Amino acid sequence: MSAPARAGVQVEVLETSELGDRSYVAHDGATALVVDPQRDIDRVEHLLAERGLACAAVAETHVHNDYVSGGLELARRSGADYLVNAADPVAFERVGVSDGATLTVGGLRVRVLATPGHTATHLAYLVEAVPGDGPGALFTGGSLLFGSVGRTDLLGDHRTEELTREQYRSARRLARLPGGTRVFPTHGFGSFCSSGSTGVVTDTSTIAEELARNEALLTDDEDAFAERLIAGLTAYPAYYAHMGVANLAGAGPVDLSAPTPVEPDELRKRLAAREWVVDLRSRTAYAAEHLAGTVSIELGGQMSTYLGWLMPWGAPVTLLGESAEQVAEAQRQLVRIGIDRPEGAAVGAPHDLAADADQLRQRRVVTFDDLAGLSAAERSAITVLDIRREDERASGGIDGSLHVPLHELLRRTDEVPARPVWVHCRSGVRAAIGCSLLARLGYETVHVDDTVDRAVELGLV
Repeated sequence: MSAPARAGVQVEVLETSELGDRSYVAHDGATALVVDPQRDIDRVEHLLAERGLACAAVAETHVHNDYVSGGLELARRSGADYLVNAADPVAFERVGVSDGATLTVGGLRVRVLATPGHTATHLAYLVEAVPGDGPGALFTGGSLLFGSVGRTDLLGDHRTEELTREQYRSARRLARLPGGTRVFPTHGFGSFCSSGSTGVVTDTSTIAEELARNEALLTDDEDAFAERLIAGLTAYPAYYAHMGVANLAGAGPVDLSAPTPVEPDELRKRLAAREWVVDLRSRTAYAAEHLAGTVSIELGGQMSTYLGWLMPWGAPVTLLGESAEQVAEAQRQLVRIGIDRPEGAAVGAPHDLAADADQLRQRRVVTFDDLAGLSAAERSAITVLDIRREDERASGGIDGSLHVPLHELLRRTDEVPARPVWVHCRSGVRAAIGCSLLARLGYETVHVDDTVDRAVELGLV
């Protein structure tokens, strides 16, 4: 999508909703600066070609923790300068930039601003037309977000308070720019790199608008801000530990060609070995029929986030889909987090992929109304498992339920009793994943495909 047309810097927006991030193409109608591109750079190249733009520079606001950047490869393919903080110990050639540097990209002037907090070497880029015509565009990465700021604990607990205070000061530094300056953050659209949600729902913002609503700008009490932000930090995906390493090394091109087809007999062997065989179909289709031992992570939403979070890093993964297009979309999402090639894929209905009928399973699906209708004796014979995060559970849980967050489930299965387990989350999506993980280990699982709001209405919470 494009930002609203105005005089001056033109900005094209590339949304990666699955990770809650955005990349940007800032241009003057002929020459472009690309900011924080995702790994699948064909999307950027298509946009550049469609708009008739030449990519002169690629800029990274920081060494990303939630995805592998496509910046190095895009710069190589386009012959563009690759702007990365000069203090970052990268293993490739780049144009090292630091606070106060000013560069020219076509008819645009790019000013580099140090904004530590989300990371220690974080940068923002203020892009203005030359001569000054219309409002500037400020690319803030994981610093100043819409209504909030980026999380500050990704470098470890020992640096969290220091970086939180730097984040506060960085946000306030940016707030001194002209009020009409347009703000373009990379994170803040569902990304776990955000420090929290303030309820702000918008596609655009300016410095003036952030001054009126951003939590980092509404208080002059740095101590209170730091205490509140740190207290609100939640769990983030385990695969983040590998993203910075990959980005410092520099990622090469991706291979999105079709994976090797896996025949039913080979698929059965992989399932028997308890390899990660991921069923990408909807949770409804999975419940109706699936292969025993598969993991249900429906395509869309945060499929790559949860697979990357739960699967042992580097483990082989096989994808099952209803169509080749479904598998291809999953591949695209996975390369963004550094899972470059699946071990193989199979396409079709479960009964077509099974080596024999004994592999086929169904899953019972219920609602919170069904739970409320159980007798005391029936209730005592089951375990109600809440797999929401700690911050979600803090608002209340079902009386007598066991709480184990999804991302901790595989290492805490010894806490789950060996009896039927009714699994729920906030909306039903993660509960399907949790059921499949437990079923692989021999548990009898029931999927509560319902919203917690309904549980509240029924008085269960």
